[in-house]
Amino acid sequence: MNSPANPRTVPCPTCGGPSLYGPANPFRPFCSERCKQIDLGAWANEDFRVPAESPPEDAEYGDPKRLP
Repeated sequence: MNSPANPRTVPCPTCGGPSLYGPANPFRPFCSERCKQIDLGAWANEDFRVPAESPPEDAEYGDPKRLP
């Protein structure tokens, strides 16, 4: 186990740099507030979407057709 004298570090998901993974790092698993905000912005921009094909317009559970 890691003791307080030997803290665990993990790669930051945003920049890949070392990040302290413990209570002393309020931004964990990120290394800094900046990296945390970059990640949040990517989620807000839907950069982490799972690519999927759109259902055909006449699909049973697709978007309803608009009436003229």
